[in-house]
Amino acid sequence: MIFRRTQVDFIFPYTIAKEDGEFLITFPDIPEALTSTHTSVDINATAYDCLIAALGGYIDDRRDIPEPSPKSSTQEIVVIPQLMAAKLSLYIAMRREGMTNVDLAQRLNVDEKIVRRMLDLDYSTKIQSISNALQNVFSESYQLITSLDISSGDSAKL
Repeated sequence: MIFRRTQVDFIFPYTIAKEDGEFLITFPDIPEALTSTHTSVDINATAYDCLIAALGGYIDDRRDIPEPSPKSSTQEIVVIPQLMAAKLSLYIAMRREGMTNVDLAQRLNVDEKIVRRMLDLDYSTKIQSISNALQNVFSESYQLITSLDISSGDSAKL
């Protein structure tokens, strides 16, 4: 995702520690994201679910989303899927501009519940709707670029 010529990658590192027969999973950038699992097979899925829940909590609490730190050699990563990354991008743009859900809804000429759904990590919003909001409301300040655009060399807005 691109913000004012600053790239934000939604790839969050996490640490695994084995303690008392459990695998403890912690995210250094998201202190609220702390979980455990009994089997090593479930680590990645458990880490993903924990991170998504924590990031959703940041949105619900109107808190800034921390930028992920670089992965160290002892860490694993969770890559946020494109739709969720787009939702986080919209939320971050709103926070940077001091815009509320109601403000964005008025600018988009939609009901506020549409904006809530656009920011809900559990709701399946069309990525085009989020891209349109970024383009139409935030103009040239914010640009949504997916990994598909990067791999094809196309940096056009979605």
